[in-house]
Amino acid sequence: MEHELKEFIKKCDSAIKREDFDTLMNYYTEDAILVVKPGMIARGKEEIKKAFIAISKYFNNTLAPTQGEMIILEAGDTALVISQTLLDADKKDNEFAMERRATYVFKKNSQGEWLCAIDNSYGTELINK
Repeated sequence: MEHELKEFIKKCDSAIKREDFDTLMNYYTEDAILVVKPGMIARGKEEIKKAFIAISKYFNNTLAPTQGEMIILEAGDTALVISQTLLDADKKDNEFAMERRATYVFKKNSQGEWLCAIDNSYGTELINK
């Protein structure tokens, strides 16, 4: 049986592709963090939204993330997602890998809905930077 987080992440990826950042922010906790790039972290929904707008612009407004293989480790109201994240965009000449081993942390809110608390598309590559 497919884990519900797989569909949730597809919705997030779709919102990024459509540049629907208002909807995307509904999928984050209030105190979420986003690893924008190694050494740069956006904190909270306002900073994360600004970061996604800048990231989209960096990729010439063509960024289309998808997920490949995915492992979900769930304990109570917390889940760690380890995912093969694939980034497609018109901009191919950039310094960041377009295939990543991402790590995401999700928490269930009081209504039982999953929300992203840590969005790290670089995964353990942060150690090497």
